[in-house]
Amino acid sequence: MSKQAYLWAPAPVHSLPVQGSESRFPVRRIFCVGRNYHAHALEMNSPVDKANARPFYFLKDASTLVESGATLPYPAGTTNYHYEMELVVAIGASGFRVGEDEAQRLVYGYAAGLDMTRRDLQLTAREQGRPWDLGKNFENSAICSEIIPQGELGILASGSIALQVNGTAKQSADLGQLIWTIPELLADLSQFYHLEPGDLIYTGTPEGVGPVQPGDRITGQIHKVGSVALTIAAAE
Repeated sequence: MSKQAYLWAPAPVHSLPVQGSESRFPVRRIFCVGRNYHAHALEMNSPVDKANARPFYFLKDASTLVESGATLPYPAGTTNYHYEMELVVAIGASGFRVGEDEAQRLVYGYAAGLDMTRRDLQLTAREQGRPWDLGKNFENSAICSEIIPQGELGILASGSIALQVNGTAKQSADLGQLIWTIPELLADLSQFYHLEPGDLIYTGTPEGVGPVQPGDRITGQIHKVGSVALTIAAAE
């Protein structure tokens, strides 16, 4: 059989390192959960009543993925570039229309992530009832640490999550404050998608989001999961 010819080289496989392994985690899709901490929903002027709502999602392309520790240029098209610290769930098994009791089977591991956001573009789109792509799904907008295999961690239900800018605390919360838990998210999301190995789920950010400027350094930590870091350089 002849080798398939392409007009140009196909896009590379985007992947993340795995703690304790020489093999990398190939990333398939990146799902992000919106407004999954009450205090953050309030600071965005969009309170959540769990009794009358269900989770909502937006996607980032796998090509937006950047490993922790990078230095990235301030992005084009914005004057209000925000950080959002998040627990990332890495999927390691297929699942469709699963129950909450199946969540642990699907979880390969966890990571610490930054959902970087062009806030001005996101809010303009929200006010106009348009998709958030320009505000969320842009180059270098999904920062992620190495994957920590689930192991004895099981399904994370608590643990501190925090972020600092230039050493000053900006976000501090606990995973126990998630409006929708990891099992609830996987059960809900799998009603709409066949979850597959390589999928990442950014589970939402606590309150305290805010802008960064060129020269700023962002650091974040999640208890038992790890840390993430990003330095902002001048715009291109």
